[in-house]
Amino acid sequence: MKAQEALKTVNALLATADGARIEKNDRCCGESGTFAATRPDIATQVRFRKEEEMRRGAEKLRADGFAGEVKVLTSCPSCLQGLARYGEDAGTQADYLVVELARHLLGANWLAEYVARANAGGIERVLL
Repeated sequence: MKAQEALKTVNALLATADGARIEKNDRCCGESGTFAATRPDIATQVRFRKEEEMRRGAEKLRADGFAGEVKVLTSCPSCLQGLARYGEDAGTQADYLVVELARHLLGANWLAEYVARANAGGIERVLL
């Protein structure tokens, strides 16, 4: 993800059902570190702006009549927690990018299959 623009990587790895490009929604969610706890006055405004951006982004993606899920993907645990808070109001679903990649590349039942293989003796052995 650091070698090139993240959006280019994501669009190369993930394809939407209708072939639409994945859009960037990169305003801070206001959940990082102790930001929300130490400066709730500022963090609240940051969260409000992020929610507005997510609503506009979701509306733009639905402008042509699309009725499916609008997902917001991240690789940050703090952001996932923050983005999940906007789900109901913005009409979005937050998840990790790597989870969506696994679902897309390995199928909807990827996690259960992975756990079963790991419990049956492991997936692979690697020496680094």
